[in-house]
This record gives sequence, structure tokens and C-alpha cells, in this order.
Amino acid sequence: MKYELIATTTFGLEAVARRELEKLGYEVLKTEDGKITYLGDLEAIAKSNLWLRTSDRVLLKMGETKVKNFEELFQYVKELPWEEIIPKDGCFVVNGTTVKSTLTSLPAIQRTIKKAMVLRLSEAHKSELPETGAEYPIRFTLLKDVLTISIDTTGAGLHKRGYRVQNVEAPIKETLAAALIELSFWKRGRLLVDPCCGSGTILIEAAMIGRNIAPGLCRNFLSEKWQIIPEEIWKRARKDSAESADYEGELSIRGYDIDPKAVAAAEENADAAGVRDDICFERMSVSKINIPEKSSIIITNPPYGQRIGSEEEMEIVDKALRRLMSEDESLSVFAITSEKGFEKKMGRKADRRRKLYNGRIETTYYQYHGKKQRP
Repeated sequence: MKYELIATTTFGLEAVARRELEKLGYEVLKTEDGKITYLGDLEAIAKSNLWLRTSDRVLLKMGETKVKNFEELFQYVKELPWEEIIPKDGCFVVNGTTVKSTLTSLPAIQRTIKKAMVLRLSEAHKSELPETGAEYPIRFTLLKDVLTISIDTTGAGLHKRGYRVQNVEAPIKETLAAALIELSFWKRGRLLVDPCCGSGTILIEAAMIGRNIAPGLCRNFLSEKWQIIPEEIWKRARKDSAESADYEGELSIRGYDIDPKAVAAAEENADAAGVRDDICFERMSVSKINIPEKSSIIITNPPYGQRIGSEEEMEIVDKALRRLMSEDESLSVFAITSEKGFEKKMGRKADRRRKLYNGRIETTYYQYHGKKQRP
């Protein structure tokens, strides 16, 4: 049986997440701000959670319609086949958002949805609902009176890979770090450098991509406990994911940071992710970094005012990046920052720009394409 599934994502990453879904072999129905709707079976729920690198979570869509009052909301929710997914002991909490809609009170919307679900489920199961079993979080959005209601299959967001055992100030989200890699030219065989590596997230995500390690392989998901999904599906999906990893050959990845605590944290995190041997971390000021290999790639999330870092620190990083590009025209630089005037400090306009959000901070992903080397 096929279901409509929704992969949610940070604004600006929809195209990247869509490519991931299509690579997994799923039919995408539509792409909207912050979400991609696609078709998949029960196995798709497992595979999506295990393999999606740039999405925030995977939702099982139950329905979508226009509602303008609480009676319409109640009747629509009551008609949905909740009993096909949620058993009589299933625990379901309702959360969501409302934007530019007639119904504005979130508590009232939550109560109405819960009441309709309880009525439907108690009648269908011919039983009271103890809610002592597995969790089935209900998520809704009301956007311009259009209700979309789903069940969360993921639990903790997909950025929770499980390898971040040590943190530094203002770390980049794992899903965003993976997207920065996917939006760059980097691939196995080219040197990748992060001169401001912090806790190592960008480089760890790159190594996992380079080794084809499923990002969700070392964590659990709420839907693993759902009765509707046979345990064998999850076992097979995990086994296939583990066997897909490619540990042959070497990766060329280097990370630098002036803070020794950051370097130590990055090493511990890389070890937890199983890619410690693939990344060379070193304590070094960005001003002293040299990149000897041609056609190398820099991908970095440098310090900027709204996040961390003083004007002086930002200036040091900007000068270093400009110097490195001037020393090697084949070097490609990808930097995400909210810093205004970044291109002016680089001495030229970026070849491409993409607006992204780092948490709640609006940033730009500046992409400088190095000149190709003749064979």
C-alpha cells in the first residue's frame, strides 16, 4: 500500500531534499516551502528516516482540506481513518501551527482535533483509549485555512545523528551542513578543507557522504515501535543501509581551528560517527593555512556577528579566504554567512548565491567557483 509522505526541511533546502528522495526512488508529488510530498510504502518510512540527510523529519500525511470553522475541522478529522495507523493503546499528542487562517487559537484547534480523533478511535476500536503504548505525534498546519494533518514517524529531528558527543558555541545543524556539501562541487578524490571547523560537523557530514554512510544508522525512530510496520522491515532497511557503506579508498578531508577545545571536540565527534580516520584535524589559525593541492574545495561556516565572533575575527577569516583564492585560481570556496559586504571583502561577486537559514538567522551561501585545471 502506498501512502503520502512529507519530508519537511529548512527553507531553501527543498530542491536538495527533493533530489535525495528521487535518488531513493520515490515519486515526488509536489514541492512547497519547507516540505516535499511524495509517495511511499511502509518500507519508505524506514528508508527515508535512515537515509535523508537534509530533511528535518518524515511525516505520514493523513489528509488535507480547507476549513473555516471548528465544526468543519471536527467533522473532517473525525472522518479520517486513524484506526488504520493508531492502535487502541496508541499515545497521540496534537501540535501544530496556524498562519493567516480564520482559526487562530492553537489550544482550541488542538482540543478539537484531539476530541475528533478520540471519538473516531474509540468507536473503531470499540474500546477506551488508555494511550499507554507507542507514540503517534499528530502534527498539523493551518495555512490560509488549508489544513494539513499528519503523523510524525521520526521523533527527535533527523539532524540528531547521534555522533555529536561534544559541542562548541553555535554549532551548525547537521542537516544544513550536509546540504552545504550537496550544493558544492566536492566529491571523493578532491581535497576538502574547512578552515573554521568548530566541532567538525561539515567535515563529518562530508565523510559520511563520501563513505555512503546512512545518517540515521546509529539512532532510533518513533515509528520503529508502530504496530503497522513489521519489525522485519526495519531490520532489513538497517541491514541494507549498513551494507551500503563504502570504506574502500581514501578521503582527503582536513579541518582547522584556532581553538584547541574545538579541535578536540571535532575529533571526538568524528570518532563517534565512525569517520575519524578519514579527517585530519589540526589546531591552526586561518591566517596560516595553505592549501597545496589544486582544484581543492573550501566549505565553511565562519564566525559572524549574529552568531559568534568579533569584527576582528571576521576580518581575519575574510582576508585569509581572499588570500587563498588569489593564490590558487582553481580553488573553489563555499561560505555561509550573514555578514553584509562579504563579496566586497572577497574582492569579487560570488558565482552563485543561495539564501539559507542557519537556525533563525537569515544567511547567504556564497559560492566561488575555481577555474578548471587543464588535464
